[in-house]
Amino acid sequence: MTSVVLNRRRLLLAAGSSVIATGASALLLPARAQGLAPTESMPGGANNYASHKGAPTVDRIGKGGFWMTGTVRRAGNGAPLAGQRIQIWAHTVEGREEDQRSHGATLTDKNGAFRLEMPQIVPIFGQPHGHLAYDSGEFKAVFLRPVMRSAKDTSLEAHFVLQPA
Repeated sequence: MTSVVLNRRRLLLAAGSSVIATGASALLLPARAQGLAPTESMPGGANNYASHKGAPTVDRIGKGGFWMTGTVRRAGNGAPLAGQRIQIWAHTVEGREEDQRSHGATLTDKNGAFRLEMPQIVPIFGQPHGHLAYDSGEFKAVFLRPVMRSAKDTSLEAHFVLQPA
């Protein structure tokens, strides 16, 4: 019996092949990230962020148990951006959003990925959500506020696509 392993590349090739087979000749070339649009900042994000600037880079926020993860890529070509500082804060079981103990920063790895353990996020104003910010200057600032599907989730991810400042 032949086993087929599905990964992202094979899935995209299969999807592209099925579109081409239906006559969509405009997609004869492989998909490219050259037109990757920058992430838009959440409305009011800079205002919410003003009291949170300068969070220390940490290995973990509080006692942990919840994972905030994501990626940072360059607008246009989608290249991963290593060494980018992402600040994270949230309302958690250990503190409110405005508490310094609920606030920290992490750096992206060589693949543009970040991962920071923090206390479980809990709902505030009816929604469990995190806050993330990029504002290191090399690229335009971006503020995100991803909302969890359930307060029982133990992770949340957010992805940044940055354009030069």
